[in-house]
Amino acid sequence: MANLLLVDDDPDLLKLLSMRLSAAGHRVISAESAEAALTQLALERPQLVVSDVRLPGRDGLALFDEIRARHPTLPVILLTAHGTIPDAVDATARGVFSYLTKPFDGKALLDKVNQALALPAPQPHAQTGDEDWRAAIVSCSNSMADLLAEAKMVAASDASVLVSGPSGSGKELLAHAIHRASPRAARPFVAVNCGAIPEALLESELFGHVKGSFTGAVDNYRGLFVTADGGTLFLDEIGDMPPALQVKLLRVLQERSVRPVGASQPVPVDVRILSATHRDLDSAMADGQFREDLYYRLNVVSLRLPTLGERREDIPLLANHFLARLSAKYGKRLNGFAPDAMKALTTASWPGNVRQLHNVVEQVCALTTTPLIALALVQRALRVPAVEVLSYAQARERFERDYLVGLLKLTDGNAADAARLAERNRTEFYRLLQKHGLTAGQFRTEPPVAD
Repeated sequence: MANLLLVDDDPDLLKLLSMRLSAAGHRVISAESAEAALTQLALERPQLVVSDVRLPGRDGLALFDEIRARHPTLPVILLTAHGTIPDAVDATARGVFSYLTKPFDGKALLDKVNQALALPAPQPHAQTGDEDWRAAIVSCSNSMADLLAEAKMVAASDASVLVSGPSGSGKELLAHAIHRASPRAARPFVAVNCGAIPEALLESELFGHVKGSFTGAVDNYRGLFVTADGGTLFLDEIGDMPPALQVKLLRVLQERSVRPVGASQPVPVDVRILSATHRDLDSAMADGQFREDLYYRLNVVSLRLPTLGERREDIPLLANHFLARLSAKYGKRLNGFAPDAMKALTTASWPGNVRQLHNVVEQVCALTTTPLIALALVQRALRVPAVEVLSYAQARERFERDYLVGLLKLTDGNAADAARLAERNRTEFYRLLQKHGLTAGQFRTEPPVAD
């Protein structure tokens, strides 16, 4: 059984198609407009979208463009009563899976649906029974589901992958998951941080060296490329690699062999390259800090990890996951977070992303003396102000008060001038001041001069 999203502004046809697809064993979610369809996509990810082209407001092709931008692996079938060959050519060129003209045979639609569902692309919420490859990645968010679907798809190939994302977002974790889902899973996964090793040592670390090739080379060293032979080499923070090493890395990727420092003969290697960076490599290339030819060798497929702020629905899941692991480490019986403590976690800014969240949970776990983590401990560990979420009434109340205070400061406590700027009569203005416990005299810098 697959989850399908059906979009059509004709209620009768929508009902008929829903019944037909449901009878074929699928679970159907219906929407009568592109906007409603996008809302459904935000709530629950289907495995296929079937949409009419003629929709109120945004049409089916515009809906497809939005889906493709947000969810590149999600197949879309378009239906129309106004189809032409140029329309079909344009739609398929843009990536639409199939294009059927009304009236269409019900069997033809079911055939197209089955073909789309048979695509090799993994379905984000399909239960495959084999999720070990991504077991270390804890998430329930749609953005991560899409990313993992793409990662699973590219893992089957030998294409080089560039993982981008801010520090602490889990780039090495994703790289390891890609390796575990790949045909190279039984071979080594070797990770190296290109920014953490001095330039003088990085060449030897990557490519190896022979005994006596430089001071301190007391033995032969194979290097990480040879260590990873048959498997995957993960080059973390590739944007920090010195320019001289970039040239040598490019040659290794082109020739599929490495020459250890001090050696006269190259050593063949069979390695799949995954790399990651938090830097903007486009800017680095423009500034001459990163080679364009190397960039395109590494960036055959690009995957971007979202920030923790872009996947806030994962915060409770991650926090409780970390708490369960860390409570065992610290030998404590912990039941979870108090509701206001969890709210503080979900509304924090998280500049350090998942790594920072782990650090915060470890700190509160180490310091708590009660089974339930209290708000005060979370606030202490965060050391940054939480994003305050106000109700509409609270936000309006706060704005109104701040607005009045600003006017009175501007007019030096002259209520008549402030009322005039606010375009309100004095009686109404005084009523607003009274409502917020304000008086004009509070804002006068000098006492009024008596007449």
